[in-house]
Amino acid sequence: MRALQQTSLNGPQDLRLITDAPVPRPGPGEVLIRVAAAGVNFVDVSQARGTFAGGPRPPYLAGIEAAGEVVALGEGVTAPRPGSHVVGVSITGGAFAEYLALPAAAAAPVPAGWTDEQALGLTVNWPTALAALRPLGGLTAGQTVLIHAAAGGTGQAAVTLAKQYGATVIATASPAKHETVRSLGADHVIDARTPDLAAEVLRLTGGAGADLVLESAGGATFAAGLAATKRVTGRVVVYGLAGGDAAISNWDLVYRHQVHVVGLNLGVLIQAAPQVFGEVMGELSALLAAGVIGPARPTAYELADGPKALMDLAARATAGKLALLP
Repeated sequence: MRALQQTSLNGPQDLRLITDAPVPRPGPGEVLIRVAAAGVNFVDVSQARGTFAGGPRPPYLAGIEAAGEVVALGEGVTAPRPGSHVVGVSITGGAFAEYLALPAAAAAPVPAGWTDEQALGLTVNWPTALAALRPLGGLTAGQTVLIHAAAGGTGQAAVTLAKQYGATVIATASPAKHETVRSLGADHVIDARTPDLAAEVLRLTGGAGADLVLESAGGATFAAGLAATKRVTGRVVVYGLAGGDAAISNWDLVYRHQVHVVGLNLGVLIQAAPQVFGEVMGELSALLAAGVIGPARPTAYELADGPKALMDLAARATAGKLALLP
């Protein structure tokens, strides 16, 4: 089968299209899907750069998220049935291919009336955003949330959900993406490269700071988010490091940033707190039923253009969800 193979840890430019990858066989507890569309996520960039903790070693088949038709079941699997359409995640990779073996428990049905491509994000971006906002971030109506990288797939989901829960949203994005973020309901949109971003957030909040900060940018943006967070009761949920590593010390927490810092890794959440993850997915189902979550409209690339898709994402040259079409 055709697939994208990562050949080094030097970045996505070393992603290669191969045509002789073996079609996987579903193991116990797995289903095999014929991939209709694969989702591109920053974790794919992190794995390609070797910065994803415990990530695969090259050469490996890249990609963790895909949607498509179930074509075979592994031992012990009774659902989903062959012929049904699902979307899911395989953290071991292989989604950038014509076929993917997925854990059956991680395969969510594609909503009725949606295409497989439109379902991308339902098991990555939306759960990440909701977990960051609610069980980990403790967001309640009337609070203010600062959402970095608000034009990305998870950022757009977070803006939509934060407004649904009655929050005031301050979003950061590059100027070309401001209108996209405003259309989702953001109350204020700031240029992500504003020299004194924290001062602008403090101005918008009357000096109080944000009740909650969703941090995925890393680097200098992480420090700005800490400075923009409300003292003592404010929370910072960290779920990405697109802009590089950042540090905070115990001295910082005692004398400079008296805030709550919470780390979020969706894979760890699933394994270590399955009840919390189940509650997140249950709430997402209700939001789907209520029409709050609608079909994705990803920017699609051909499979052979996978390296370009990942490099565009890494360069922050994209908005919303990205998809590869095998």
